[in-house]
Amino acid sequence: MALNLYGLRKLIEYSLSEDIGTGDLTTNSIVPTDAVSTGYIITKEAGVIAGVPVAEMVFRCLNPEARFLTHAGDGEWVEQGRVLMEVHGNARAILTGERLALNFLQRLSGIATRAAQLVKLVGGGKPAIVDTRKTTPGLRVLEKYAVMMGGGHNHRFGLYDAVLIKDNHIKIARGITKAVELARRGSPHTSKIEVEVESLTGVKEALEAGADIIMLDNMTPKLMQEAVALVSGKALVEASGGITEETIRAVAAAGVDLISIGALTHSVKSLDISLDLEEIKTN
Repeated sequence: MALNLYGLRKLIEYSLSEDIGTGDLTTNSIVPTDAVSTGYIITKEAGVIAGVPVAEMVFRCLNPEARFLTHAGDGEWVEQGRVLMEVHGNARAILTGERLALNFLQRLSGIATRAAQLVKLVGGGKPAIVDTRKTTPGLRVLEKYAVMMGGGHNHRFGLYDAVLIKDNHIKIARGITKAVELARRGSPHTSKIEVEVESLTGVKEALEAGADIIMLDNMTPKLMQEAVALVSGKALVEASGGITEETIRAVAAAGVDLISIGALTHSVKSLDISLDLEEIKTN
């Protein structure tokens, strides 16, 4: 997954305007306009890095002449104390962009690190660890990118690229069969149709209705195993709902194809990363 640099720049420009407003009062009061320095971005704990190009673009937006030396790239596991990047240029620009660059790096690296931990717990192969739409508004593309940097996979990006029939859709349609029928009629022939179910009865109905993917919502690993046997390869099977580090191995052992985890993006702990600035030089 490549980052959309045009869309990314717009996001960064908006985020900078939110932070800077009419000007950085502290930096502009203390740092001479012609001061130059080098900032070192350093990890304060081990983890998987994501967001290096984002941090670089923050500084470039403030100082197009800034120079960078990258020591660790996205998707790379780094130990505590590793220098990720050096940024050399106008000291005011470095200090003004510091917090936003770190905010992006810390959050995205936290997501990548958590994804990598969960992928490792299930053995790194099947089932795939996937994200959800439980993302920070405005940051979905970046957060889903970070999941991939950690070895995870992306679920649908939005409401537009796949059909996911949930319990409220089923209520309104008055049943899984009718909901699938209406979705088939109303979506492109290239779209996959996924149905969320809570019981083996729901699994049977979704299968008979021709669902491409069946999501097992909040089922026990034992019930998931029965559901997988029932589906018998006729559709992809996704496990979802309340899956934790303590339960994920049992869920994987049930034979599902996918495990979706909202906590990958909605409640992840950011990785601790800092920026240290050298003494400034002036012309």
